[in-house]
Amino acid sequence: MQPAMLPLQGRHAFVSGATQGIGKATAIAMAAAGATVTVCGRNDQGLVRALEALPAPVGQKHWSVEVDFSSAREVAFAAAAHVKSAGAVHVLVNNTGGPPAGSAIEARAEDFVKAFEMHLLSSQALVQAFAPGMREAGYGRIVNIVSTSVVTPIRGLGVSNTVRAAVANWARTLSVELAPFGITVNSILPGFTRTARLEALFQGRAQRAGSSLQDVEADAMRLVPMGRFAAPEEIASVAAFLASPAASYVTGVNLPVDGGRLALG
Repeated sequence: MQPAMLPLQGRHAFVSGATQGIGKATAIAMAAAGATVTVCGRNDQGLVRALEALPAPVGQKHWSVEVDFSSAREVAFAAAAHVKSAGAVHVLVNNTGGPPAGSAIEARAEDFVKAFEMHLLSSQALVQAFAPGMREAGYGRIVNIVSTSVVTPIRGLGVSNTVRAAVANWARTLSVELAPFGITVNSILPGFTRTARLEALFQGRAQRAGSSLQDVEADAMRLVPMGRFAAPEEIASVAAFLASPAASYVTGVNLPVDGGRLALG
């Protein structure tokens, strides 16, 4: 494919949680589509490795921003500073690792507050920092990596279920507010995806149940009609589509990418 045909050439994509898993795969997909990419995370060595993994043809520059999403105030400060140095952001991918496992009834108030700040308030800070540049360009794509728990809560993820649903409804609200400016807002609902987070969750389930990791994986696999878990790249390809001009009339959507899991009801 010739560079002039790349759908995100000349666009700047900002991907949070980009040091591993779905976030890293999404950053690579955005760069492959021609975008200048900013990888964001809290691990400096992970950011270095993520930058090294990005395709970078001649003339294509990539950036990194190190910030901890546990403080929305710090995120807002880092985002504003980045716009000054790197220019307007046209594509924002909100992707933050989920809260620890546990039941909702046993969660402390501070567990919910921490999750709300990390997932919703920090994403809000990024949108407020980047939306003016999107409006000026007449082009904006906000893609949130959320969870199928938005539709069907996942057992043992009480805090995560709660905050993910809040993020999805926040996104739909924004989609209406920002639509007149050529800015779309959509959420991807990944199903079981082979990431370090999924492995940790399954290991925790196995320990609590006194069973093997293989048995836990097999039980989960039975919930997926396609009979396999997703690769991070499969979620990333959908994010790249939603970021592209081809998705210009798609907004306010919660899009499952789950191998048919939600279709089972």
